[in-house]
Amino acid sequence: MNFRRQFLASCIAVLGLASLGAHAQDVLRVGTDATFPPMEYVENGKRTGFDIELVEAVAKTLNKRVEWIDIDFKGLVPGLVSKRFDMAVSAIYITDERKKVVDFTDSYYAGGLVAMVKEGNTAIKTLADLNGKKVTVQVGTKSVSYLASNYPQVQLVEVEKNQEMFNLVEIGRADAAVTGKPAAFQYVRTRGGQRVLEQQLTTEEYGMALRKDTPELTKAVNGALAKLKADGTYAQIVKKWFSNTTAPAAAK
Repeated sequence: MNFRRQFLASCIAVLGLASLGAHAQDVLRVGTDATFPPMEYVENGKRTGFDIELVEAVAKTLNKRVEWIDIDFKGLVPGLVSKRFDMAVSAIYITDERKKVVDFTDSYYAGGLVAMVKEGNTAIKTLADLNGKKVTVQVGTKSVSYLASNYPQVQLVEVEKNQEMFNLVEIGRADAAVTGKPAAFQYVRTRGGQRVLEQQLTTEEYGMALRKDTPELTKAVNGALAKLKADGTYAQIVKKWFSNTTAPAAAK
């Protein structure tokens, strides 16, 4: 009798462990700092943004569901290394320094500095046209030093906040603004009235970070990204979040 009970208990334990293992395989735990629109942010109590939609699409392709874990940006890489989550996605630039401790997927989007002008501005069509113009930038950012070094004829107008830059262009006190690509497209998507020049000033590649001890997961996520690009899903997500036209009200 005792043997039978022990046998049944063992069977139940094995089944329980198998169930937990299957559950773990169905879940993709992703760390993010949802405070950086339009990449990831919280709206009406729900996470949204380019990264959020793309990761959800990747997980769906892998037949997994996403378990989001909110964490400050500075804790993303340490949290990943300590196995708090399986992947970190939060507008993370692929850098040599970070690649020493974590692996990255193929780049899924190219960020960097871009120039914005008022809709209808015909005097600035290319980056070369910035020379001699009043260009507003946020004080202390890469934009300041980059323009000073590479576009010395630009008349820099430094302000404290991104919104001040957009306002100066809107009222005509500056001919253009130079800022990060996500912030520029977020403004265009939600406010309109300005457009982003097609050519970027700099390019910074975004990647999804994974642990070095899970190369099979990195390979699977890369495969999912390739599939999403092939079937048009990726292009649809990019168009929604990075467009030079104001989004329809239903998509805001």
